[in-house]
Amino acid sequence: MAVNVEGKDDINAPDDSPATELPSARLRSIRHVALDLDGTIYKDDVVFEGVNDFLATLRSLGIGYTFLTNNSSRSRHEYVARLRGLGIACDDENVFTSADATIVYMRKQIPDVRRIYLLGTPSLGEQFAEAGYVLCVGAEEPEAVVVGFDTTLDHRRLCQAAYWIAQGKPYVATHPDRICPTGEPTVLVDCGAICAAIAAATGRWPLAVPGKPDRLMLAGILASRGLRSDELAMVGDRLYTDMAMAAASGALGVLVLTGEATAEQAAAMEQPPDLVVDDVVAFGRLLAEIAG
Repeated sequence: MAVNVEGKDDINAPDDSPATELPSARLRSIRHVALDLDGTIYKDDVVFEGVNDFLATLRSLGIGYTFLTNNSSRSRHEYVARLRGLGIACDDENVFTSADATIVYMRKQIPDVRRIYLLGTPSLGEQFAEAGYVLCVGAEEPEAVVVGFDTTLDHRRLCQAAYWIAQGKPYVATHPDRICPTGEPTVLVDCGAICAAIAAATGRWPLAVPGKPDRLMLAGILASRGLRSDELAMVGDRLYTDMAMAAASGALGVLVLTGEATAEQAAAMEQPPDLVVDDVVAFGRLLAEIAG
């Protein structure tokens, strides 16, 4: 994949490969990289070749990184353990989930809320409890309802959540995904589909859905790191989530071709990604070239 950077020659690409124009100053301004996981860092728990070398390149350049995921069925701590188990250098500060984005949103927009009714896994519940929220059970009246990717969902709890939502309680969902990708012979009903069921029963949709592609997902990283949007690169393999979020946030959108989207699909977009590269290794090489 050719990458044309103003003031630099084409890098590691054949002459007939599509190219992306990008001012070199835009890359030099990058201080932090947000990284999608599945399709960008690994596929089906197989880490792509060169990922740790890429992360080492970022560290050597003084560029921070954060792994992003919409999947709120696991806590940040569980993601750290999983990534470490795959051999990826990672600490708590390197992971940001849609649950984190939701907590940031709630603290800012509905700061008086402390008691919540949660449709989510025990892991998600622990994360909200750690953030200072009280989890209501049974008929205990909450101040708000939060819906996540609940792999432990049962009909009784769904009905209870719908009741409080129908009563007018503030209602937030972690992310919009209707299904969670899987290679198993099943359909994993995700947060967006649960919200659709609630909407059919109550007529209400969430006040906010802070996960990808909402810009709130990156806003949390920008705020916690003290960054401007032009200092952040969003690297991912999906046009309608990762790249759409980068464009809405003013971050540098870097599409990798190791997952869902193709170069042809990217070129056909009304607002194409800022950069299209073969993989994260190619992006790291480009950052090193620009810095050198």
